Amino acid sequence: MKDVADNCTPFRLVGRSHVLFVLTPQPPIAFWLTELDAWIERSRGFFDGKPIVLDLSQVSLTKPEFITVVAELKRRNIPVVAVDGIDSSLLDPELPPLMSGNRSSDMINAADVAPAESQDAADTHPSNLTSLVIEKPVRSGQSIVCKNGDVTVLGSIASGAEVIAGGSIHIYGTLLGRAMAGVAGNVQARIFCKNFNPELVAIDGTYATVEDAPSHLYGRPVQAWLEQDTLHLRELD
Repeated sequence: MKDVADNCTPFRLVGRSHVLFVLTPQPPIAFWLTELDAWIERSRGFFDGKPIVLDLSQVSLTKPEFITVVAELKRRNIPVVAVDGIDSSLLDPELPPLMSGNRSSDMINAADVAPAESQDAADTHPSNLTSLVIEKPVRSGQSIVCKNGDVTVLGSIASGAEVIAGGSIHIYGTLLGRAMAGVAGNVQARIFCKNFNPELVAIDGTYATVEDAPSHLYGRPVQAWLEQDTLHLRELD
């Protein structure tokens, strides 16, 4: 008799950890959508290729209103992979599924960190790393993610590139793109940069864009830190 295993097609089941970005609409929805449009306009393509969870815990929506919000996000090319904070009775097969399980540190509030440009490639590193050293420049379109630890970039971060860290970020070159530190709720995280000219810097969801930063800091060595929910920028001595 032929062994059963001989008739089976082998397959691999691989476990992976991904960063989920969270959008949390605030009432009134019309105003929130207007603010979202402003963020997208400042830096187009931020949501391209990013899995988005829609957290509706801050609003009370009827099913038609919920359908409208999902449709409005789809019209803006924002891919919602799941929803959270809503009664399951409002869902149907045509709508994104309810988020299963508890929230984790891999979920980042996309509305807090604000928009960025599109990604051509992403480098996502294992969540158990406590530090990560990038020896080459981070090119436009790349996304470097180290969810639990610090990231050190020996080169520069190009415009259209981003580095996301659960801890602090150290940049020994020029920051032209985006640096987001403390994304897992680490309010003690900091950003250190030798040459400061960013599209965006953020710590624990509190951010500043290039328009927000004082002009005298451009091209200078700068550190960023969070204090009482306020992002501080100061030139390094």
